[in-house]
Amino acid sequence: MAISLSVVLLLAIVLVMMVRQGNIKVWPAIVAALFGFVLASTGMADDIQELLNSLAETIGDIQF
Repeated sequence: MAISLSVVLLLAIVLVMMVRQGNIKVWPAIVAALFGFVLASTGMADDIQELLNSLAETIGDIQF
């Protein structure tokens, strides 16, 4: 849960920055967000979540 919330906040911040800087317009950003909600209700959602969890674990295992 904590990883999902962190990813959501990070992506929200990136999206707001992109809209403010003009790198992406508001309507395409809204369409992308809606696509994410629809994608979350498909059968691919579990596979995507596993990929993100695996990626987060890999990044967490990196020692500097």
